[in-house]
Amino acid sequence: MSSAADPTLHERLLAHYPMLAALPEGEAKAVLARDAMSLKAPAGMLLFDEGAPCGGFPMVLGGAVRVARGSPGGRSLELYRVTPGELCVVSASCLFGHAAMSAHGVAAEDSELVLLNPAGFERWCAHAPFRQYVFGIFADRLADLMALAEAVAFQRLDQRLAAALLGRGAVLRATHQSLADELGTVREIVSRLLKRFERQGWIAVGRERIDVLDSAALRALASGDTPRPV
Repeated sequence: MSSAADPTLHERLLAHYPMLAALPEGEAKAVLARDAMSLKAPAGMLLFDEGAPCGGFPMVLGGAVRVARGSPGGRSLELYRVTPGELCVVSASCLFGHAAMSAHGVAAEDSELVLLNPAGFERWCAHAPFRQYVFGIFADRLADLMALAEAVAFQRLDQRLAAALLGRGAVLRATHQSLADELGTVREIVSRLLKRFERQGWIAVGRERIDVLDSAALRALASGDTPRPV
């Protein structure tokens, strides 16, 4: 972790977070120079943990942060991912409420972030453009979390897995464990379902990769329009 005094950092942040241009002149640069740190996080690095104090507010320049809730048994459920231009509502809510972190965040891939300390976050939130952007992200995340809760409560796991395999291209670079973590289940169940999908000719499973062969069939299963594979 290093100081965020890099003169190009402001321009790089503006490319992903254009609302910073609406702050009073010099405000963004002043906070970056005094109340921010730049951080390069390798894939798998724990950035914040459940129950810990919030050390700052992450703004992603590259890569992605996976935010998830864990269970005492070691299972976790992915809530959302933070990519460049997005904000972490768990960090924001903890800073607003002066509470401990309610989830953990891990670098989903090699990532680069700017970490505002609590004072810097509070200073930017005093200005309407930044504050409105934060609350807009809150609204979007709430809709996503409601959809996630509905899927967990009412959709079969095979439907959710089929949906998770879509929209990522013809080849997914993912392990069975990472898919299990994303879906909030255990690796053995994901492996069993992937084998069913493979028997149907929908996918081909390799080492840390899954080739999607029949996206239409997966889409039909995800929407509930086809019988579950046997």
